[in-house]
Amino acid sequence: MDMADTLSAADDYSAEGQDADGGAATERRFRSLVILSEPERVEAEAIRGLRTRIMAQHVREGRRALTVCAASEGSGATFIAANLAVAMAQIGVKTALVDADLRAPGVARMFDLDASRPGLGDYLSDASLEIDAIVQPMSLPYLSVVAAGTPQSNPQELLASVRFKHFIDQSLREFDLTIIDTTATNTCTDAQRVATVSGYSLIVARKHKSHVKDVATLAELLRADRSVVVGTVLNDF
Repeated sequence: MDMADTLSAADDYSAEGQDADGGAATERRFRSLVILSEPERVEAEAIRGLRTRIMAQHVREGRRALTVCAASEGSGATFIAANLAVAMAQIGVKTALVDADLRAPGVARMFDLDASRPGLGDYLSDASLEIDAIVQPMSLPYLSVVAAGTPQSNPQELLASVRFKHFIDQSLREFDLTIIDTTATNTCTDAQRVATVSGYSLIVARKHKSHVKDVATLAELLRADRSVVVGTVLNDF
């Protein structure tokens, strides 16, 4: 399937949303998790439709990792990753949501996590930290979250490290599905590195904003880096 076909098919399971806003109140943060706060909305229904496709075409095939990528900032990759993780947990899939965007993380704000707790960046930069110290079980059964943690000066090097691969390998053993949020690829190559380690990627594009050529280029780069692109979501609002 070429990228034009993928973008066209994405209309079948488009989802609205927005990235977390650092200055928003806790109530508004949780409203970004529409799958929990407003399950009757069309956006939540679209997320459940995406869940069905991922279950049928990915999880049931024994694939246990999925890197969520975007060609440009503002595409809504964090919104898709977080809501998809919640939706998977709701049907009993033991899910880990990992914030590998070490440059402008948003997952911790969406879930209102304790900013003082260490996250992925801390684990990758501190060999004394154990994985258990950064995995935060949520009140929702079957869902755990790994925040990005303390800002790091060398995110690309950390994500290219053997320690990051070890973390992903451990997560794949512990969870049925590991969903990884990443930095937009127009700013750096972090997402490509993460997708290579996980082996599978999902591209998020923004309707009326993302350019087909940019999304097609991202898909080509991911495939060249040996990551299987399982599909494209058109984030429509």
